[in-house]
Amino acid sequence: MSKTDRTLPDTALADTGPAGADPARWKALVFIALAQLMVVLDATIVNIALPTAQEDLGISDGNRQWVITAYALAFGGLLLFGGRIADLWGRQRTFIVGLIGFAVASALGGAATGEAMMLGSRALQGAFGALLAPAALSLLAVMFTDAKERAKAFGIYGAIAGGGGAVGLILGGFLTEYLDWRWTFYVNIPFAVVAAVGAYLVIREPAGARNRSALDVPGVILSTLGLVALVYGFARAEHSGWSDGLTIGMFVASVVLLGAFVVTESKVKAPLLPLRVLTERNRGGVYLSLGLAIIAMFGLFLFLTIYLQVVEGYSPVKTGFAFMPMIVGMIVGSTQIGTRLMTRLPARWLMGPGFLVAAVGMLLLTQLEIGSSYTALILPAQLLLGLGMGTAFMPAMALATHGVRPTDAGVASAMVNTSQQVGGAIGTALLNTIAASATTSFITDRAAGATNPQLLQFQGMVHGFTTAIWWAVAILVVAATIALVMINAGKPGADGAGAASGGEGADAEVKIPVIAH
Repeated sequence: MSKTDRTLPDTALADTGPAGADPARWKALVFIALAQLMVVLDATIVNIALPTAQEDLGISDGNRQWVITAYALAFGGLLLFGGRIADLWGRQRTFIVGLIGFAVASALGGAATGEAMMLGSRALQGAFGALLAPAALSLLAVMFTDAKERAKAFGIYGAIAGGGGAVGLILGGFLTEYLDWRWTFYVNIPFAVVAAVGAYLVIREPAGARNRSALDVPGVILSTLGLVALVYGFARAEHSGWSDGLTIGMFVASVVLLGAFVVTESKVKAPLLPLRVLTERNRGGVYLSLGLAIIAMFGLFLFLTIYLQVVEGYSPVKTGFAFMPMIVGMIVGSTQIGTRLMTRLPARWLMGPGFLVAAVGMLLLTQLEIGSSYTALILPAQLLLGLGMGTAFMPAMALATHGVRPTDAGVASAMVNTSQQVGGAIGTALLNTIAASATTSFITDRAAGATNPQLLQFQGMVHGFTTAIWWAVAILVVAATIALVMINAGKPGADGAGAASGGEGADAEVKIPVIAH
């Protein structure tokens, strides 16, 4: 057996804990979690450094948003392709290539001498992230098959996926304020090197987990173009408006391309995204509810960052630390509440109430005003948000790949990341547009009698934030409703072997027949 294949027969693992379990699975989790942390950190760490990088590289205000959008387009557009590559090529190999590529792209970003080099490096980061993220999650899906172990593993992964963005704000603040913005890119390199070396040494995929079907080229083209059009449409709407001709054209193109993609997938012999991954109601419910929850969360990150830095005058480092209660809440919700209850309760009774608790935290933030008490308002709101989202994220991550065939684990994992990425793009554009519109209306109505224009500007800004946060509350309630209504599976860990055995969705309350290859 070649060393690069890194697969072991089930018999070689039979006496190493739960039947068929990899003895190095917990060591593997360390490196998988490290890689996931790097990807999630990158989503927010660059935001803190962006103003300084823009000035150094001479990037215009009009092109500034492309530092974020270039990454989002490549990452969101290529996720399904990356997930299928992991199934086809091998998850360990895809994981390592993704890490190395991400490190190289980060080095280019840190060494950027101009706008073109920066935007190119960000697109490369997104492309390699699209390989890395689904490979990481699908490795968990095929390596952890015991119910209790699976709960713990996904608890750790869920905490990182949920809280890593807030950690990025802290790290980004430190690096930007005390070192240089370039270190927000360079910091990825040691993460990637350690994770890649560890993955090569300890990760071994179970035998029979590869999907060796021919690659669905029409599906790759249609899905990539459709997702790129969708993400770009929302990114453009944020600064050009919803009535802009190109914005509308992108949305129309996205609908046409993704519609053609669905038709194609229903007809080809070896689809890029087997529709059974989506049409199983539990996984469909997870993708939809998780995407909606991310819409609400991404808007909040943006609003709170601006509120604390611009309105309240926090430094980048202080702003980062101001998000600590949310990080703590997510870790506790994911690793303590979610993990302990995951094998005792059906997933909907963790996800639905979790999203509702987060909605209560978001509801508190609708009371934001200039000079609002951090201790009395923002801190408890963040704790509730973190606890709720952490509790919901963990079973969502586990159920999103639960019961899929091993050969579909990569693309099922990619759907989790796709729902998050598209949700993030929608959340940033939609809620920011609502906030900007409310701010403009507020200032226009009061401009005539204003004696302090700067105070009016801040009041209008906060009014816009709270208006958008009301929408975020409603979105979280909808996410909770979808989780409670659509997800009818039993305990996510009840059939721990589902992900590794080839079963298609067996659980305590609903039995879905195995679909023959």
